[in-house]
Amino acid sequence: MPYVLLGCAIGSEIIATSALKYSEGFTRLWPSLVTAVGYLFAFYLLSLTLKSLSVGTAYAIWSGVGTAVIAAVGMVFMGEAMTAAKLAGIALVIGGVVLLNVGSAAH
Repeated sequence: MPYVLLGCAIGSEIIATSALKYSEGFTRLWPSLVTAVGYLFAFYLLSLTLKSLSVGTAYAIWSGVGTAVIAAVGMVFMGEAMTAAKLAGIALVIGGVVLLNVGSAAH
């Protein structure tokens, strides 16, 4: 169950971050509301996750997966350039999350 909550927290954070792009500095009402509610919900779900998972593991997964997915969303849906450097960065983020989780499992 904690990984389901964490997945929902990540999804909410991805939606909020995507809406942030369209809020135009919080000058557009609906994208601004989606951003605010999305982040509040993401942090709430993350707090529930922390009842069962260590903060290091949960945050590494939350931030790493969120970062990688948002970078991909930017490239696929928002017209951002897909470069070898960006793809390598995404791979490094994912690799870092995997290493943190492997290190956590060893203890």
